[in-house]
Amino acid sequence: MSVKQISIFLENKPGFLAEVTKVLGQNGIDMRAFSLAESNDFGIARIIVDDVYKTTTVLKDAGFINSVIDILAVALPDVPGGLNSVLNVLAQAQVNVDYMYAFLGGKDGGAFMVFKVTDPARAAAALNKNGVRLLDQEELSDL
Repeated sequence: MSVKQISIFLENKPGFLAEVTKVLGQNGIDMRAFSLAESNDFGIARIIVDDVYKTTTVLKDAGFINSVIDILAVALPDVPGGLNSVLNVLAQAQVNVDYMYAFLGGKDGGAFMVFKVTDPARAAAALNKNGVRLLDQEELSDL
């Protein structure tokens, strides 16, 4: 199970990120998760949205460079050490985590984690085998 993440390449200057979110809001796009990484010259906004196709089309039409990749989204156990248990599963499967970020959502306010990993198929198999719930695109869109 994978989820589509959209990466938007941003100039690192005042107001540029606000322009992106303005375009998304004006087009009725609902973000489910958001992460921002930066350097001196540019940034990368990583978003998960309710409608991937519409979002990429709107961004492209507005002149924003973006790309789509598959990531894993998992429901974290709501206990102390919940994240550690998921990371241990990935470590035991010899899967490296390139980056990750968290978000909250759903009717029960559950905690979720997005993982960009070196081997998504191996990671998904290991997580499934260990009872970690993976989310699919439809479930994430419905949060």
